[in-house]
Amino acid sequence: MLNTPQSYRGMVTSPHHLASQTGLAVLRDGGNAIEAAVAMAATIAVVYPHMTGIGGDAFWLVHEPGQTPFALEACGRAGGKAEPEFFRKRGHQAMPQVGALSANTVAGTVGGWQAALAVSEQWDGKLSLGRLLEEAIYYAEEGFSLTSGHVAALHKRKPLLAEQPGFAAGYLKEKGEIPEVGACQKQAALAVTLRRLRDAGLDDYYQGEIAKRICADLARLDSPVELTDYQGFQASRVTPLSSELSCGTIYNLPPPTQGLTSLMILSLFDRMAVKEAEGFDFLHGMVEATKQAHLVRDRELADPARMARKAESYLSEAALRENLSAIDRKKARPWPVDAQSGDTIWLGVVDRQGRAVSLIQSTYKAFGSGVVLPETGIIQQNRGSSFVLEEDSPRCIGPGRLPFHTLNPAMAVLNDGRVMTYGCMGGDGQPQTQAALFSRYALYGQGLQAAVTAPRWFVGRCEKADFAELRLEGRFPEAVLQQMREAGHQLDILEEFSSEMGHAGAIVLHPDGRMEGATDPRSDGAVAGF
Repeated sequence: MLNTPQSYRGMVTSPHHLASQTGLAVLRDGGNAIEAAVAMAATIAVVYPHMTGIGGDAFWLVHEPGQTPFALEACGRAGGKAEPEFFRKRGHQAMPQVGALSANTVAGTVGGWQAALAVSEQWDGKLSLGRLLEEAIYYAEEGFSLTSGHVAALHKRKPLLAEQPGFAAGYLKEKGEIPEVGACQKQAALAVTLRRLRDAGLDDYYQGEIAKRICADLARLDSPVELTDYQGFQASRVTPLSSELSCGTIYNLPPPTQGLTSLMILSLFDRMAVKEAEGFDFLHGMVEATKQAHLVRDRELADPARMARKAESYLSEAALRENLSAIDRKKARPWPVDAQSGDTIWLGVVDRQGRAVSLIQSTYKAFGSGVVLPETGIIQQNRGSSFVLEEDSPRCIGPGRLPFHTLNPAMAVLNDGRVMTYGCMGGDGQPQTQAALFSRYALYGQGLQAAVTAPRWFVGRCEKADFAELRLEGRFPEAVLQQMREAGHQLDILEEFSSEMGHAGAIVLHPDGRMEGATDPRSDGAVAGF
């Protein structure tokens, strides 16, 4: 699919078609971009549980015509008992990656919905919370069809998660077998929780009965998160990071996210002044810019309160030029840095008033910690597994600290007045895919859907070898691949459309009110407009 859908009254895109249909229905009912985004986020939290859920975190970018975009940070802090010694006493010399001890932070997603809807009220948002949660409740109660991606994630994660509390009962068949693609999945306990949120309000997740149920279950599982941690949570409105490119201004989230990484890749690449896309200069330039950005990320990014230097300082012209000087335009830099994976969803909305949302929401790894709380049906994230136990690290776990997040939604305001909301899931791949999508569209004039569909790459350590590989989809010209090999890149060629490259999407609002949208053929998603 290379044709780009277009409309004037409203548009949504997400990696699951049911979520996209939910968002479009809200727009048709007169809802605004935030209301549609919340409804989509709730639906996809039910129908894509390997990618997201209400036991995870979220980050928002929101744009109103004529104003600078603002951000919402809906990520939870480590529990009050989450000291390094807490984990060492339980036999862990490194952070647990699954199970109750990896569920060591408050879940911020629902608080993000609440903060976003408070903004929606200022926009004269008129739809009830019941309307926004209606389809999520329906799919939890009546069921939804399992996608191939869902089933593939079960095959991949079952060896780690099958014995985690509640996982087998929630996601496997009676004898522990993996269900088939197309099987109907219901989540009765989650439906009860969603109905409770509908009736009692979203604040119940942190201050009311749902909070008590969540924390009672966590206490039984020996998690370091307690009720007081939930009661103290509140999503924050923060100032996005931004960077000036030749074509306009790009925006992303500040730490603890890797939004700086996404901005640095594009800022460095733009300054290389590569004349055309798809050739060696384009691909090599992108890969080497990614390496420079990742060196900064892995050395510096953490809870901003524990960082030695402000993130925005790395976007100064002097800092960018210093990083740019370290890039060899003809040779690959050796790359010993480990990659991080992650399963996430990104969705975008533009409403008829030209207001735009870029939203990313996740439980981190596929099915998060694997712990499904019996009282609420909520699968808990394992975002806290990105902490470490070494006290001298800025990422050391401690009470009230924020974990490092790969999550980062993107937005751009171009010089000609176009507003672009875009993003991708996929751990380390998120900034790389954002760079591919944005540059192909905004720098080189490719069609929006063509830019999403085009072959992608991923810089990261290969699981099957000691060296870091550059993984590419199998649609790059052989001549370019040979040039990359000659430059010293060690290549791993994947299938033509690989799920390892994440699920990207975008919507562009033109100055005349026209909207164009794209969805990723690697996902189960859809663009929907009217």
